[in-house]
Amino acid sequence: MFSKIVAAAFLLATPALAQDVPDLAGPNLVIQVSGQAKGTVVIDLLPDVAPKHVAQITALAEQGAYDNVVFHRVIDGFMAQTGDVQNGKAGGDLAYAGTGGSSLPDLPAEFSNISFQRGIVGMARSQDPNSANSQFFIMFGDGSFLDGQYTVVGRVISGMDVVDAIKRGEPPSNPDVMTKVTVQK
Repeated sequence: MFSKIVAAAFLLATPALAQDVPDLAGPNLVIQVSGQAKGTVVIDLLPDVAPKHVAQITALAEQGAYDNVVFHRVIDGFMAQTGDVQNGKAGGDLAYAGTGGSSLPDLPAEFSNISFQRGIVGMARSQDPNSANSQFFIMFGDGSFLDGQYTVVGRVISGMDVVDAIKRGEPPSNPDVMTKVTVQK
C-alpha cells in the first residue's frame, strides 16, 4: 500500500507522465527493451477501464507472445507502436510487421474518458473500432484527437526515458525490441 501511495504521489508531481487516470491498481506490464533504447518500461494496466483488453494483454504476456517483438511504427512526437506477435518478431522478415495480431479473438472497443496524453498506452486497431487484438502504442505527447476512438489500457509509470529513446521510423531500420515482457500482479 505504501509503495502505491508513493507511486501515486510521484505521478502527481511529475508532469511528464500521464495524469488524471484511475488509481495504481495494477497489474503492471514490465517490458525489457533492447536496441537503441535500453532499459525497462513499466506500464500500469487499467483493468477497471478496459477489462477485456487488459486480460488479453496479460494472457499474451504470460504466454511469452510479446517476447522479442519489435517496435514497428515509431513516429516522433506521436507514439511508439509494438505488439504484432504474428509478424513482428525480431530476426524474422519484418516486411509485414504491424499487419498481424495473435491467435486470440479481436476485442470490442472499451472507450473511456481518459485522454491520450504523454505516457498513455492504447490498443492499436484497424478502421473497425472492434478490431484490437495484440498491438499497442505508447504516447510520446498529446494525442487527444484519439480520445473516444481508441481503447486506453494503461499508462507508463516508469521508464518513459526508455520510450523516448526508441528508434523512430515506419518501420525503423534496426528496430528496438521488447526482449522480455512479464506481468507483475
